Amino acid sequence: MRTRHQKGHVYRKCYRWYVRFYDYIVQEDGSIKRVQVARSLAPVCYEYRTKRAVMPLVRELLEPINSGRLSPAGTVSVVRFVEETYLPYVSRERRSSTARGYRQIWKRYLKPRCGHLRLREFRTADGERLMTEIARQSDLSRWTLRHIKAFLSGIFKYAKRLGAVEGVNPVQDVAIPKARPEVETYAYSLEEIIRMISVLGQPAATVVATAAFTGMRKGELRGLSWENYRQGAIWVTQSVWESVVDEPKTQKSKSPVPVIGPLATLLDRHREAQSNPQSGFVFGTRKGTALNLSNLAKRYIRPRLQKERMEWWGWHAFRRGLATNLHRLGVPDKTIQTILRHANISTTLDNYVKSVPADAMAAMRSLEQVCTKYAPILGRDEKDES
Repeated sequence: MRTRHQKGHVYRKCYRWYVRFYDYIVQEDGSIKRVQVARSLAPVCYEYRTKRAVMPLVRELLEPINSGRLSPAGTVSVVRFVEETYLPYVSRERRSSTARGYRQIWKRYLKPRCGHLRLREFRTADGERLMTEIARQSDLSRWTLRHIKAFLSGIFKYAKRLGAVEGVNPVQDVAIPKARPEVETYAYSLEEIIRMISVLGQPAATVVATAAFTGMRKGELRGLSWENYRQGAIWVTQSVWESVVDEPKTQKSKSPVPVIGPLATLLDRHREAQSNPQSGFVFGTRKGTALNLSNLAKRYIRPRLQKERMEWWGWHAFRRGLATNLHRLGVPDKTIQTILRHANISTTLDNYVKSVPADAMAAMRSLEQVCTKYAPILGRDEKDES
């Protein structure tokens, strides 16, 4: 929508320069109305001590409006755009678990702080203020703050695709505030896994073994079906979150996972105990639904391990454990990436392969053996320098 060329009315108020001009604004009922608005330009200072000095700022502000490049859709509030446009888009295009996580981030951290900010007027300084307030008022890790920034950035990426805003994403240069360090994640050792399987009853032992020896995610374990266990491998085709059957996390996640002999034995015994079904969930209930692994861990696995003085670190610790155990056995990093079905090898190395004390001790022993060869040199004292 093109407006006639306007220069704006510049005025001074409370030691700041402002400009008044006309813009097309989307009203609450969805109609578009041409209204007069005012925007702050700069403080009154040595650089901007006269109206003439602030005119370049005025021209920069009004140029996209005069040219008609800006869509009236950009004048809606950030709150309205997110709730009426962006979150419905996320619900359509993203996994159900992702959509719920986004809604929680929006409701808990961002919506209360966005106020009446309009989409087009949102600046990097506003993003910086939001992130600083969230970090100061909430005890969050940098990992969580990165997720909040990513969500905020996604709002404006989508708005740009719709033509509601233009230019550089205002969240791009927002910094992650200082926050408490991320909690170190855990990876089960092979010894812990073997002991765990030996003390658990069925079907928990088979579920744990499948998690530990395939590296499947929790939702993929729940979605595993007998139809997809064949020819010595598991084909990951679906994931179950709560009661929703969904696609795996990524396209790469759909790759087959090889099944080692001991796990195949456990799965075959588990199948026999269920009267050899040819279809349905591998870990299902009597009603035919996917087994709730959170309840299984809470009601049975954790109490049973506590009796054995063992710690329960959650289902994802098995996925990290597989990466770490394969790494300790000398398996190439690229192969580990393939087994875990990661899109990038950096994800595998940075987040899944854990350095354990046993590795450190073995490394130091190797260094010690090498250094032993040079003992005469390393053992020299100052007298030998002559």
